[in-house]
Amino acid sequence: MASLLRSFATTTSSSSSSSSTFNKLTLLNKSVLYRRVRSIAVPPHNIRTHQQPIRTMTSTEIPHKIEWLVVVPDFPGAHEKRLEVRPQHFGALRPAVDAGVFKMGGAVLNEPPQGADPAKFSFAGSTIVISASSREEIKELLRGDVYAKEGVWDVENAQMWPFLCAFRFPVPGQEEKFPDPRAKQ
Repeated sequence: MASLLRSFATTTSSSSSSSSTFNKLTLLNKSVLYRRVRSIAVPPHNIRTHQQPIRTMTSTEIPHKIEWLVVVPDFPGAHEKRLEVRPQHFGALRPAVDAGVFKMGGAVLNEPPQGADPAKFSFAGSTIVISASSREEIKELLRGDVYAKEGVWDVENAQMWPFLCAFRFPVPGQEEKFPDPRAKQ
């Protein structure tokens, strides 16, 4: 702004003669010009020249959900109880899967399975990919499952990590495996 006024002053002073009236008018014009330029270049103190980030989090807003890799161990000696309530467990999973809360899940075994009979599996627990906002939300979901209610899952010792999936591909030759809860094991 100062350079603008200096350039105006040099152009007006070089073109002005020795007339004092003209010099007074020039000074008056410079003053008016200065105020106009200043009002454009420097806004008043009570006008915001930039916006502060607007806070969007409110007490009613739903927190951002992320995926979590969850490993829930079984209590020792829970093998028979697991097999007993397994159909109820699978029957209750479908709504959470359809809602996108449970992304993937399955049993964790101590040893590779020797066949397809679950009665012969050596269960260690379960692993699940869950979409949730916090570890507490995950624990609430786990506590609501029949495996937790019937003493199969040790929810208090569940391990949870935020999970960023690098790829999702179905296993070649396999369709979605979701056991029918009515089928006899």
